Amino acid sequence: MSTHAEPTGPTGSTGPTGSTGPTETTEPPSALLARAVVTALLAHGVRDVVVAPGSRNAPLSFAVHDAATAGLLRLHTRVDERSAAFLALGLTRAGARAAVVCTSGTAVANLHPAVLEAAHSGQPLVVVTADRPARLRGTDANQTTDQVGIFGALVATHDLAGPDDVPVLDDPWGPVHLDVQLDDPLLPAAPWRPGVVPGERPARVRPAGVDRIPLGPRTVVVAGDDAGPPARQLAERAGWPLLAEPSSGSRTGTHALRCYRLLLDTDLARSVERVVVVGHPTLSRPVMRLLGRDGVEVWATPGRGAWPARPYRVDRPLGGGRFELVDPAGDPAADPPAEVAAEPVRTPWLEAWLEADRAVARRLDALVAAEPGLTAYAVAGAVVRATPPGGLLVVGPSNPVRDLDLMQTGFGVGARRFVVANRGLAGIDGMVSTAIGAALGRPHSTRAIALLGDVTFLHDSNGLVLGPDEPRPDLTLVVVNDDGGSIFATLEQGAPEHADRFERLFGTPHGVDLAALCAATRTPHWRVESMPELEQALASPAGGIEVVEVRVPRQDRREVDARIRGLAAD
Repeated sequence: MSTHAEPTGPTGSTGPTGSTGPTETTEPPSALLARAVVTALLAHGVRDVVVAPGSRNAPLSFAVHDAATAGLLRLHTRVDERSAAFLALGLTRAGARAAVVCTSGTAVANLHPAVLEAAHSGQPLVVVTADRPARLRGTDANQTTDQVGIFGALVATHDLAGPDDVPVLDDPWGPVHLDVQLDDPLLPAAPWRPGVVPGERPARVRPAGVDRIPLGPRTVVVAGDDAGPPARQLAERAGWPLLAEPSSGSRTGTHALRCYRLLLDTDLARSVERVVVVGHPTLSRPVMRLLGRDGVEVWATPGRGAWPARPYRVDRPLGGGRFELVDPAGDPAADPPAEVAAEPVRTPWLEAWLEADRAVARRLDALVAAEPGLTAYAVAGAVVRATPPGGLLVVGPSNPVRDLDLMQTGFGVGARRFVVANRGLAGIDGMVSTAIGAALGRPHSTRAIALLGDVTFLHDSNGLVLGPDEPRPDLTLVVVNDDGGSIFATLEQGAPEHADRFERLFGTPHGVDLAALCAATRTPHWRVESMPELEQALASPAGGIEVVEVRVPRQDRREVDARIRGLAAD
C-alpha cells in the first residue's frame, strides 16, 4: 500500500446557530463536487463503491459513506488500491454496477491493471480518482502527477473541476474515468443527506439486426469468453459442434464438446471448412491455428472490448450475436429464429465430433485417474463436481482455466454454472479480489468457488485483508499449489535444453507457507493431499472466505501434458 495521508486544510464553515447543519451553499466546494459525483454514480445505477483510504479523496469518501448510510449503496473499503480496483471489477463482472475511489498520485497507477482488464473485456467499471486542483498541475506539489488520461486512449476520462463538469454516465460498454479536482478544505462541514432517487443500471442493448448464416459448409462454432447463449443456440439449430471455453456462458446443452482442444489436430478437424466465432477466444493455440488455416472461412462477431478487431483474417464480419440460418441458396431455413426454442438438430457431422469427443474424454479420465496422487487436472474435475447448478465458479489464468477447460463436463441448459475469468488481458493480477467481488455481486449463487494457482493467489494475497466491518461472502478459494509457475513447463521455454535456467527464470519456486499467510489474515485454511480429503473439504464449506490448499507436483507437468495432447492422435 502506498502512503497517501497528508494534513488537511481547515474545515468548512458551520451553519447558523440552532440549525441542524450547514446548507449546501455553506459547504466547501470540494464537498459539493464530491456529492455531485456520487449523485451521478447513483443515477448511473452504481450500488457498490470500493474506497481506498487517502486524504485528497476525503470529500469523496465522506460522500460515499453518507450515501451508504442512507441505504443508497453498499460501501467497501480496502487498504490496497490494486485489490480495491479488482474487487470493483469482480462486482461488475457478476452483474453489479460498481465504482472504485482512490486518492491522487501513485494510488491512481495501482488501479491500472484492473482498468486495462475492464477495457479489454468491455466491463463498465467506473473509476473515480481524486486529483489536485488545476493550479498545482505541472508543479512539484506533493502527490501530484498527470492523472488526466493516465489510463491511455482506451479509457474515456472526464476532468472535473466543479459540479457542472460532472457528466451523465450512459456508456455501459467499457470503463470510464472521473478525475476529480479537489481543493482545500477537504472536509465537509456536516454530513450529507442525499435526496436523490437511485437510477436504474443502464441495460446492455443488443446491436440491432440479424446475421443470416447459410447452412452447407462443414462448420464449427467457437465460443470464447462472454459469448453467451447465442453461440449455443446457433450450434444447436444448425447441428454444428460447439467449441466453448469455460467462461463463454455457452458451454451447456447437447452440442458442446469437452475435449475440443485435443481434437483440433485430427483428420476430423482438418475437414472443417468454416468457423463462426462468438466472444473472445483466448485459451487454445489449436483454436488459433484453426482460425488462421488456409481454406477455412472465418465468420466472426466483433470483440466487445476496446479493440474489436480480431487478430486473424475475418472473411465475414457479423453483428452482435443474433443469427438466422438460411439454406445455401440464401432462403430462410426451416429452423425457427434464435428467440424461439426448438429441439437441437443432430447431423452426421455433429455426431462424428460427439463420438470422437466421448472417446477422448474416456481416455483422459483414465489417464488422470491412473496418475499417482493428486494432479491439477483431478483438482479441476473435483471443483466442477462440487459446483452445483446456479453456482459461481471464478477461475484463474494460466493452467487452472485450461485444466478446467478439459475437465468441465457438459451441463444441461438451465443448469449452467456462472463461470467468471478475467480473459480481457488474462493476467494473474487481482484474482482473489475479483473472486470476492464476484461472490458479493452475485449473492443468489447456490455456491461460490474459485480455482486459482499458487502464484496467482500470492500475487493478490492482499485481497484477504478485510476490515472487521466489511461485507464478506461465502467463498471457497481452491489454491492448486505446485510451488511455482508450471504453465511455463508446457511452453517452449520448458523444453529440456533450457532446464539449466528454467527454475530461476520461469519455474520460480517460492516456498511460501500458505497456512501461515492465511493465519496472518485470520482466513481459515485447509491443506489437502488426497482426493477424499479434497472432496470432503469441498463438501463442507465453513462459511465466509476460506482457503483450501491442494499440493500437487510440478516436475512431471510437461510430460503429463504431452501425453494428454496425444490422446486424440489419429
